[in-house]
Amino acid sequence: MAGNLDFSFFTLHFSLKSHPFSLLTKNRINRTMAKAKTRLFKPEDTSIIGMMENTLKQNWTRPCVTNYGTDESYTYGDVAKMIARLHRLFRQAGIEPGCKIALCDKNNAHWAISFFAAFSYGAVVVPILSEFSIEQIQNIYEHSDASLIICGEKYAKGLHARILHMADFTMKDEPLGIDMQAFTDLQPDDVHYFRERPDDLALLSYTSGSTGRSKGVMLPYRSIWSNCHFADEVLDFGPGDNTLSILPLAHLYGFAYDFFFAFTIGCHIHFLTKTPSPHVVIKAFGEIRPVVVIVVPLILEKIVQKQIFPILRTRHIRALTAIPMLRQVVYRQIRNKLFSALGGNFYECIIGGAAFNKEVEDFLHQIHFPYTVGYGMTECGPIIGYEDKRLFVKGSCGKPAPRMEVKIDSADPQNTPGEILTRGANVMLGYYKNEKETLEAIDEEGWLHTGDLGTIDREGNIFIRGRKKTMLLGANGQNVYPEEIEDVIATHTIFEESVVVQRGEKLVALVYISEPALEHHGLTRDTLLQELDTYKRHINSYLPAFANISAIEVLEQEFEKTPKRSIRRYLYS
Repeated sequence: MAGNLDFSFFTLHFSLKSHPFSLLTKNRINRTMAKAKTRLFKPEDTSIIGMMENTLKQNWTRPCVTNYGTDESYTYGDVAKMIARLHRLFRQAGIEPGCKIALCDKNNAHWAISFFAAFSYGAVVVPILSEFSIEQIQNIYEHSDASLIICGEKYAKGLHARILHMADFTMKDEPLGIDMQAFTDLQPDDVHYFRERPDDLALLSYTSGSTGRSKGVMLPYRSIWSNCHFADEVLDFGPGDNTLSILPLAHLYGFAYDFFFAFTIGCHIHFLTKTPSPHVVIKAFGEIRPVVVIVVPLILEKIVQKQIFPILRTRHIRALTAIPMLRQVVYRQIRNKLFSALGGNFYECIIGGAAFNKEVEDFLHQIHFPYTVGYGMTECGPIIGYEDKRLFVKGSCGKPAPRMEVKIDSADPQNTPGEILTRGANVMLGYYKNEKETLEAIDEEGWLHTGDLGTIDREGNIFIRGRKKTMLLGANGQNVYPEEIEDVIATHTIFEESVVVQRGEKLVALVYISEPALEHHGLTRDTLLQELDTYKRHINSYLPAFANISAIEVLEQEFEKTPKRSIRRYLYS
């Protein structure tokens, strides 16, 4: 995912001159402060579908959704006409408001239009990750009680379901489809949609299942409204701004901000319609220049670990960075290049969706890269914690988001980790057809038990210390957080992925190393095995004795992952 950013020494043009980065950041801060006085969300706007209706009317001629690298693009007016056609089809198909409509395909403009049509019709939308197998998609379709699935041809072939082809909006095996000539004369004043009640079910989102079988998370309209309201309070979006959607739309982190919120504001949303190469991702950032960069940690980790750290560890650059003044010049040049590579037009880079490597975060903090780390989960649609980059505390994941409370289930929440509990407008209704797990997740006082362990400081900054389900118990009763050990392992860039498991009283590090990584470090599989004890001793020197690993085992294949690129830890022991 790193792409070729050309961080070679000869591209670091040492200069003490200012860079557009500083001016742009200042301008965006001023714009954000001014926007606080003229929020696009008004206190009386309590209907998220009403906001959809308004954005279509107010941005009729603006570009709305575009498939990057193609000529396929739709204005807000075009989208309104497609919605009207699909509403007619839903009625002809006997689908009523409250019925469930599933969506499954890679990110694209027709996925977006399908969602807008189903959502504004009053249907419960069931987004399904396109990375799921046909069997998983079939199970979700059946478990959700969906009346229809709108999907790409790849999925339609293997499913036993009532199918609407996403490519041309024709029904499989039924003489129904949208009439492209209908509603051509539709005008903004003709747009009128269903009105929801805040606690009614809006989305049924099936978790990616990094810890086991997927569950259907029931999100009410109030959760989606509150997440969008949060984004309007903290993000610098405006009508006509560009956003780039690269995370799966069927996952709440990819869905909420640079897609759905961006639509309600009148932004121009661009989709990477295929699993992109690193080169295409960087090229898209450079051409689209999104106003906010929303990524999972893996993207920045690969750029920093694979392209920047090797240069910083060369003898020549080490000599330069040993001199404080020159170190700041080198860091500024690297920051500017990284900023430009991600489009050079964003106020901040928001990182979330998985644990962030400590060494990479420390480096971004040292070079003053404009980043912040958020905290969320599907069950909150997704936001729980966030802080603006200017106030963000390194190592944290922000403070409780507006309309959300957070507390730590610990006698000493500032120092002793306990389970992170949250409640507020964003929290789900429960798990679909699963009362047992709903009662385990949400207690009588409305607190959602996240399964994450953390602490919280006096200012309200949340620090994640591990997963309750992955916490290991040391030989003498100490709590061992495998993620912290894995952060130390990751400082050795040869280890591309790792999972720490417990076997009896011993901790074992499972690692994956690709052939290119071996070649880069001048090793073979045989010589690597000879070096493992040296690596183990060095790793253990940074860990307390009770967290020392007893062995390193090298896997032949990379770890299995969820579509969000989280390792399926439960598969390894």
